[in-house]
This record gives sequence, C-alpha cells and structure tokens, in this order.
Amino acid sequence: MFRLKGFALGLCCACLPGWADAQLRSRYPLDGEWDFRLEKNAPGGVWEKVTVPHSWNARDGITPDYYRGTGIYRYRLSLPGGVSDKRWFLRFEAASQKAVVRVNGQEVGTHRGGFNAFCFEITPYVTDGENRLEVEVSNAKELHIAPLEGDFTVFGGIYRPVSLLALPKTCITPLDYASPGVYVTQDVTPGRAALSVLTKVDNGQKAQKGLAVRASVYDADGRLVVRGETEKADVEKNGKAEFVNTLQIDRPRLWDGRESPHLYRVFVEVCKGGRVVDTLSQHVGLRYFSVDARNGFMLNGRPYKIHGVNRHQDRPDKGWAISEADHREDMALIREIGANGIRLAHYPHSDYFYTLCDREGMLVWAEIPLVGKALPEPGFEADVKNELTELIRQNYNHPSIFCWGLCNELSKGDVKGLIGELHATARREDAGRPTVLAANVENRPENKVPDLLAFNTYPGWYWAEPSEMGPTLERWNRSVDGKGVAVSEYGAGANVWHHWQTGRKTPKADGVFHPEEWQATVHEQTYRAVRDCPFAWGSFVWNMFDFASASRNEGDLPGMNDKGLVTYDRKIRKDAFYYYKSLWSDDAVLHIASRRDIARRDSLAEVKVYSNCGQVRLAVNGRDCGQPVRTENVWVWKGVPLKKGENRVEAAGERGGESLADACKWVLF
Repeated sequence: MFRLKGFALGLCCACLPGWADAQLRSRYPLDGEWDFRLEKNAPGGVWEKVTVPHSWNARDGITPDYYRGTGIYRYRLSLPGGVSDKRWFLRFEAASQKAVVRVNGQEVGTHRGGFNAFCFEITPYVTDGENRLEVEVSNAKELHIAPLEGDFTVFGGIYRPVSLLALPKTCITPLDYASPGVYVTQDVTPGRAALSVLTKVDNGQKAQKGLAVRASVYDADGRLVVRGETEKADVEKNGKAEFVNTLQIDRPRLWDGRESPHLYRVFVEVCKGGRVVDTLSQHVGLRYFSVDARNGFMLNGRPYKIHGVNRHQDRPDKGWAISEADHREDMALIREIGANGIRLAHYPHSDYFYTLCDREGMLVWAEIPLVGKALPEPGFEADVKNELTELIRQNYNHPSIFCWGLCNELSKGDVKGLIGELHATARREDAGRPTVLAANVENRPENKVPDLLAFNTYPGWYWAEPSEMGPTLERWNRSVDGKGVAVSEYGAGANVWHHWQTGRKTPKADGVFHPEEWQATVHEQTYRAVRDCPFAWGSFVWNMFDFASASRNEGDLPGMNDKGLVTYDRKIRKDAFYYYKSLWSDDAVLHIASRRDIARRDSLAEVKVYSNCGQVRLAVNGRDCGQPVRTENVWVWKGVPLKKGENRVEAAGERGGESLADACKWVLF
C-alpha cells in the first residue's frame, strides 16, 4: 500500500493536510510492496509480495524454457483529500513487453514495447482515499512487438521504476510520448551556442489567458548565464500550446567528452501574470560533432575516434530489474577500462544510465529493438516507428547521445522501405543527430539508407582468423562508397576458468571450451586493425559484460553469452579487459595474463603482460627473465622455465613516477 507523503521526491514524512499547496509538481516512487502473481498460476495461485523494479524471469532467464507469458501486479494508493486540486499521472519507465493499466477497475491505457517509458493520466479515475492499481504485463512473443528475434533473454515484468506524478492543472505535459515536455535544440560553434527551448504546455482546466514561458540557463556552478521569456498567449479550455524560447550563450563551455563533460541546467517556468504555475529543469551539454571518411569522428572540431563497448542491462538473479547502484557499478567499470563511447544494445536503456553517460562524458549510440527480423506489415511498422519516436523524444536532451540506431542485423527480406521510414522519422524528430544501423551482410540495400553505417563482424571467432579484420574493414568501406564505417560488434567468448597454454587449435564458437587466452588474442589483433584504420570512425567491443541469452549452450555456461570483458556478476575482469585498459586508460596498468591458469603441464611457459609502463621486468622464482618481445602494450616472454611444484611469477614496472607490481602463482605438475 502507498500512502502519499508530503515531499517532492517521495521521501518519507508525515502526511500533510495542506500538501496540495506545498509544491507545484511532485513525484512519488511506487517502490513499496506490490502484490504479484503469474497468470499461469491463476485463479488458484497465491499472490506474493514483490517490490518494483521486478522481473519474474530473474531466476529462469538463463534457461531455454524461461517463462514468456503474463504477470499481474496490484498496488494500493492511498491519496489525501483534495485530489481534484491536482492532475494525476502514472509514469512507468518500462514494462516488458506489453502493459495494460487499470485504476479502480477501469482501463486507463495500454502500452506496447518493452523498453521505453510510458505515461497515462489517471485524474478521472482516482478519488480521495484508497485506490486500486492493477497492471497486466506480458512478455509473450507477439508478431507486432520488436524484437521478434535476438541473442538475448527478453525478461518480463515491471523492471524499471514506477512513479505517481502530481502536477498543476496547467502543466508542462508528461504525455508527449512520456518525454519531459521540454526540448532543447542547439546550434553550437566554438564562440557561440544558439538554443531553442520548446516547451509543450497542457491546460487541464478552463481557458487560460496570458500564459508565457520563461527559460533560464545556469552553469554547473549555479550561476545564471542567460534568460528569456516568450510572448504571452491564450490557451483554450483543455487545450495545448507550444512555447519557444530562443537564447544565446557567448563563449560557451563545451561538453567535451570524458575530458570535460560540462552540463548546463535549463530551468523552465510556466507563468501567468506574476505567478509561476509550473516548472521543470533539464540538464544539457553544448557540443558539436561530425563524421566523415577523411576526418573520422570529430568532437568540437577535433579528432575524437570512438573506442567503446557494447552494454546489456541484465544481472544474475535480477534480470533487467537492476538498481541505480548496479548502473553506477557498470559505469565505474566502463570508466576504468578507459572507454569513451558506449553502444547501448539492443534497445533503449534506463534514463538513469543515459544521465550517467552525460555526467561521465561518454558518447552514446542509442537504438531501438529492431533485431534480426522485421515483418512487412503495417502494424509492426507502426509499432517500431512509435518506439523510435519514444526513444528520441524521451532522450532528446541527453548530450551523450550522438546517433539513433535503426536496427541490428536485419539480414533477411526486403527491409529497405522500413529502414527508409525509420530514417525519415528520426530526421523529422531530430535533425541534429545522424542515423546509423548495425549490419552483418555486405551490400544489403538498406545499408546505404542511414547517415552512418557500422557492421558486426567476428574474425577469429565465427569465421577466419583475427588478421582478417583489416581486409574486412576495406570491403565494408567500399560497399558504402568510401564514406567511412564503424565496427559495432567484434570479439570472442571466454570462460575465465577455461585456459590453454601452447599449440592448441582455434576453439569452436559453439563448443564447450572457450579459453580466456584466445579471447585476448582475438582482441589484440582485431582492435589493432580498427585503431589503425583511418576511415573507421569508431568501434564497440562486444561485449562489456557477459549477459543472459537463454537459447545458448556453449562455453560451459548454459544460457549465457560469454563474450564480455567482465563476468556476468561483475566480479572478474577478464584478461582482455586489461589489454584495453592499458591502451585506453590514463591509469598506470600492469597485469599478468593467464593468472587463473594455475595448473601447468609445460616446463617452458609463455608469459604475457599487459602494461602501459615504459619498461617491464619479469622474474620467475626470483630469477630475471630477460628482455621480452613487445608489441605496443603487450609484453611477451617466451620459453620461461618453470620448476616442479609452485612457481611465483612477478612483474614490475614504472609509469609517471609510480611503481607497479603484479604477481601470481602457477603450479607445474
């Protein structure tokens, strides 16, 4: 049961009789106990107590027969007197994949799509006192809801937060595709930033005369930078109006990637006479960028090649129902490795994570869940276009997002028309960001539709050898007439408890044995080709973290895609993680690879170290191992003798006056 408390962020305190006058708008997280049961257990099923975010596949999501069906959630809202003084809305940040919302037995709305937010007004349905909320959620496969295919588990449930919004009668609308209702468009040069602030106002009462919108911009220190107010306008009863403020900032401080992710705050006030009737804040970063074959990716006028990772959002025993602390841990690991970009695959991610990307200076590829297969039917196309519109409007103000992804690996059928419709939708909604798709078949007709092209390829894993990455880049670039490409996925699987030493064959991608050493070798060779390619504007490792894929059974990890650089539980950084960290991070790095390969059978070992130190020394059992073969940050000592029993392997180096050391133990049998 939820009883309204008198604080704008929903913190607990005594219920206040005069609450309605306390603030203009309030948000109350519905994070208490919900009643829940699966439809397959009804009508005799027992209701259980859960907290939202919640997924019913938290435990079975790595099994091939995980439940895809319907779950029912119930919640009791206890509202104070004076309900009619406000407008009431329910905002769901996501529910997978279809949700039907009812209040006091009356249906208030249905949402299709498992990843974007949705919002319904419930003002006509609530009363003073107790109200009953019921949400019917289904993650069953439906022909009109993307994704129709995909190499990942589709977890069911209300897996992101739910909020009750109490807004003024005349308010900045939350119903424009569940967006903030405020859109900040920017035209930035080094010496000037021209801003256009569009505010959508919804009048839920009698006609209002003389409404205006004031927009103020504050810097990161809270200092007012510029302010402007629109001309007054009348809004009819239950009508809508749009107000545009045009502002200019001279010599703006730019949002400059990881080096300086400066954020301004745009504070919008809806005014009537001398009274403010509603307010809203949005953080924005001012930046400009371009992409072409000659210069690659340019951020604020300088080369800024993207070296990034892909990310899925699930966790063990949680599925997609992860916490803000989980999001922060993911970001901390991505920061640690030194990435400057993230492809948020294969669907819209949490607004909280996009916000973290803004704050940390990450460049983000955001995309819709059009994966693997599309249906040439009006219903499917309409739903996918709606998901793209939701994605763009809800995330329009995030400076970290630099492109809108239209699809991933549509390798069957004629989909050029659909991609053309999606491209047109994205350009209409946001002319300031390019579109992109992730292809896996060369010369498909749709590959030339978006502004940018990227491709998924796995030399050294699904085909050929890692050395094929260079020629592959050349072929893909020719296929788009030399305008430049990015690598949206590349990599190899690895089980951290699987190892080989010397003389082994390339492992089978669908086999049981996925040695950590081969993953590292694949990344060393493939990334080197991407980094040195002048027309490759970026790359994204597949994947930052292992993730659930219920249909897989390989690498001795059923239900798991093990291509992550970090294990599913985020506890172990694989060797390849340190390869990238030594290249991308400003931190000093010294890491002995194959450290978990403790049981040794060869008396002569190869020792590999990843390090960005100027010099690295290796000693085994106290004996110096001499000079290594060095390829950039990869240091290799061949033919290092091991003794029977325990061997202590020690590496040491220095970088920037900082002394580093690493050690492990191997046992020769």
